[in-house]
Amino acid sequence: MSDGLKNLLDLLTLEKIDENIYRGQSEATDWGRVYGGQVIAQALSAAAQQVAPDRHIHSFHSYFLRPGNPDYPIIFEVESNLDAGTISNRRVKAVQRGQTIFFMTSSFQLNIDSFDHQSEMPAVPPPDDLPHKLELREEDLRFAPRERPHRFNGVRAIDFRTVNYEDLTQPHKSPPTKQTWMRPNGHLPNDPRIHNYVLAYASDFFFLATASQPHEVSLLTEDLRMATIDHSMWFHRPFDFNDWLLYDIDSPSASNGRGFVRGKIYDRAGRLVASSAQEGIMRKKRGS
Repeated sequence: MSDGLKNLLDLLTLEKIDENIYRGQSEATDWGRVYGGQVIAQALSAAAQQVAPDRHIHSFHSYFLRPGNPDYPIIFEVESNLDAGTISNRRVKAVQRGQTIFFMTSSFQLNIDSFDHQSEMPAVPPPDDLPHKLELREEDLRFAPRERPHRFNGVRAIDFRTVNYEDLTQPHKSPPTKQTWMRPNGHLPNDPRIHNYVLAYASDFFFLATASQPHEVSLLTEDLRMATIDHSMWFHRPFDFNDWLLYDIDSPSASNGRGFVRGKIYDRAGRLVASSAQEGIMRKKRGS
């Protein structure tokens, strides 16, 4: 297991303070804010501890209210909203230094047999035929503006391999789509909850950035402001994140200073295991 993945799993092991209150730490970032995928994964971990183990996460909807500071712990408060026949619902509030920075509503369900259909997985090259995303990402970051990240644990915890890799330091106009294979840099424990948390963590990486591609800007463009407003995810089928998953992303709209993106996540057998959606701020800084 890589040091990056071990650090991530350590972050998902929250400290229980009271019956429904947990404390989590943050990974250091060079841009001075907590990575959103980390808060999502920790909030899922907190909510799941208040739900019967035979009920599995099937969806969550979250809002980012304020940027988190990686230098301070985050307190997660879990509210039990519903325990019905097959569904349990939990609301999580993340607080830092007395201010709410994040809300999540999550829903858990017993596994049942029912109707089954899905969309078709796109035809893309297999991950072994693609360059190692970590190496390319690190190279990009050496030339990033000072306020942009020069180190990020996510590219050490997760191996990302993008089908059509683009040089982020020299963005060019391209359609708002991206296909990326992803897999942890190491072996995850045999616990489906942890696989869910780590997938949620990875789902936020480079997601909103897909909406910037038609506009000849990237995450590293100095005068571009990007920040997640909301992030939702649906878990359709059980999966093993110790094997590759394909993240198929598209952005159907950008307007009024916001970008909107959608994602479908397939396993190597072509099964649709999860879907995601996100909207975020995407605009030039004032005065640019």
